[in-house]
Formats: sequence, C-alpha cells, structure tokens
Amino acid sequence: MTHLNVVRAMLLLVPAIAAGQAGGPDVRVSPATVTVNSQGPTTSILTYSGVGGYTPAEGTWCAKVAPALDRGVRCDPSTIYGQAPRPARPVSAAGTFTDVMSVSASVAQRAYEAAIAGGSPRFYFVRRFEAPAMTKVPGVDQYVVVALLLGGGGANAPFALTNVRLRVNPEAPVLFVKRGTEPSPMTAEIAYTGSGRLRGRWEIVMPGETRPTARDLMTEGSLPSTERGLQRRYREIERFNVLLLPNGRFTLPGPDPSRLPTTLDGSYTILLRVETSDDARSDVRVVGSGTVVHNGASADFPMPTLRYIVGATGARVAPSRIPQNVRLRLPAAGTTVAPDATLTLSWSDVAAAERYRVDIENVANGATLLSAIVASGVGRYAVPPFAISASGPARWRITALDAAGREAGRSEWRRVQRQAR
Repeated sequence: MTHLNVVRAMLLLVPAIAAGQAGGPDVRVSPATVTVNSQGPTTSILTYSGVGGYTPAEGTWCAKVAPALDRGVRCDPSTIYGQAPRPARPVSAAGTFTDVMSVSASVAQRAYEAAIAGGSPRFYFVRRFEAPAMTKVPGVDQYVVVALLLGGGGANAPFALTNVRLRVNPEAPVLFVKRGTEPSPMTAEIAYTGSGRLRGRWEIVMPGETRPTARDLMTEGSLPSTERGLQRRYREIERFNVLLLPNGRFTLPGPDPSRLPTTLDGSYTILLRVETSDDARSDVRVVGSGTVVHNGASADFPMPTLRYIVGATGARVAPSRIPQNVRLRLPAAGTTVAPDATLTLSWSDVAAAERYRVDIENVANGATLLSAIVASGVGRYAVPPFAISASGPARWRITALDAAGREAGRSEWRRVQRQAR
C-alpha cells in the first residue's frame, strides 16, 4: 500500500480514532464535526471526556491529517493553518474538559482559499493531550481531531458571539453624570455566527461593591456546565430576549437610562450578562454520559463593560487614558490595494497585551466593516476579501487587550482603499 493510500485510509478512520476506538481509556470529543464561517471568525464549545490524568496541550488547524506516532492522527506539518496555545482551563474531577475553540478569520480565509483552488471544503482542528507520568496506559500522548466544514457566511455555524462593543454618544471609556440626571443611552454592537435566541440581562455594579472578574463576565454558554450559576450576580436593571437571524450583526439597545441609579455619588459599572441559548447547532453531548449541554451564545472573551461616575457637577466625558502605544507597520497610510490582492495588516507588539482587536470602519459613515481578535505574538492579520470593497475608503486600527479583556493600548487610525476593477 502506498503512502498516499495509507493517509486516505487514516482519513476514513478519523471519526473512529477521534472517538477512541483503539481500546483502553481514550479521550473523546463532542461534537466531532463543526460547521464554520468561511468569511469570518467562528467560536465553538468542544467537550472532551475520558481525559483522566491527561493534560490538554496545544491545538493545531490544518488542511490534512496523518497517522501520529502516539495515538490518533495529527496535523500534516506541511498543511498547518494556525496554532492554538495550551489552554488554561483545568480538567474537571470527572475527567471532562471544556474547550472554547475559536477559528480566526485568517485561518478560515486560508481554508477558503485552499477550497476554491480545488482543495477540500473540510479542514481539521487537532488538540494534543499529554500522557500522565504515572498511568496504567502506555506513556503516549493522544491526538483528538475535530472535522471543520466551511459553511458559507456562517449561517450553519454554531450560535456564538465573535465580537461585542458597547457604544455611547459621545464615545468614551468613562462618563461623568450629574447627580439625579440620566446617563446617555447606550447600545451593544454584536457580531455573531449562526442564529438563535440572544437572552440575558443588564446588571449594575454599585459604588463600593466588588468588581467582577473576567470569569464573571464570560457568557454563560462559554463556561463548563459545572461552573454555571457560580458567577457573581449584581443588581438587575433590565432583561432582553431577541431572536437573531443569520445576518451576522445586531445592535442591542442598552438598558432604559431612567432605570440607571444616579442618586448616590460614586462609580457605577454597567454589565452585559449573556445567558445560554439552546440553539441546536450549539448543543454538545458529553460522550459516555448521554448528557446534552446547551452552549449557544458562547464567546471566547469576556463581555465589555461601561463605567459612569455620578457627582454634583455637570455631565462631561472623562479623558481617555488609553495610550496610543501600538505602532502600525504595513500597509502605509493611504495605500490603494489592487482588486484581487490580499491585504495584510501588520503591527508591533506591546507589553501586557494578551491579544489584539482589529477594527476596520467605513470612512464615509463610520460603519463597522470588520472586527476580529488576534493572539499576541502574531502581529499580522489577513483581511478577508469581503471586508474592504472598492465602494470607498476605509480605515483600520489595532487595540491591545490585556488578560481580562481591558484595553491596554491602541494605535491611530490609518486609511486604506481597494482599487476598482
């Protein structure tokens, strides 16, 4: 049997290998197949069971898999699209591990370009699990694979939030409000994949209360089932429950300003709390237990917050203290890109940045064309072709985010335009 036929045979056995059919305690994953957005980022919750004493290690996205020297199949090194770091989440006492898999727009674009060039619309995510030092199982690592299918604009992808921005007019990180008056109305601009019920509540952190942690600000669907209901709760201001169609973007009205407290001087923080949605494409069955866990409206980042300060003086905007310390590299300001050319943005890393947010806006009307998250250390982002058209100039900016999702720095805006055919 030729090497090519061996690889083809292993591909046919991917579901069986992923389910751990080789005997002995094996790591299994649900779901084993995920539809992803070919034109943007996708977030999906993966539940691994049978982890036991194994330790989750790095993950890899690739076009092809090949037999591993250990157990399972691993990515073919010549077809790697990107890598995911070793996760910080621990394995539960029951031997399950909940992973938030985020396929970036750049990885999806590489898979899409390979598909339209004649390749397969299927690619893979492989997570390695390190074998325990002392175990009855032979000391070999396990590789668990998830098949990813390109699904157009993401309508068939799991219902997940890919970006959320809280906006108030005038835009500012902190607002000063005169005692007894109403704060300015606010909105939440939400980018998402799939479709489903967006439900949750607006909460308020009163002066003197303990501020929420990044874990408290995660959406409920992003947490393991054993940790749900353990997030810190605050005073509820208003609830929301809306059906999001597969359009990819939605503007959620903020809470009624008249319900926001302004009688006590001090600092208040408005929280967006997103609850679990029971979207069918986001349901995960814990392998071996038959339990179905709803993970709709998941996200791989904490929800943003908005702060306002009540005092005796009139309303004013607090000056932004976010330093402009992110240095842009390419393309240069005012660059015009050829109609079919790939546009790659690049910048220099800054200290304390765990990830970066790429924002692209229409210069004429300020509309958001694209917003994406890039891990620290990459320093570049390939813009999907749909984001910047020849309809007019756009501008882009890079914002540095710390481990809690707070802004740690940003760049200036820089213009770019695509040439008409």
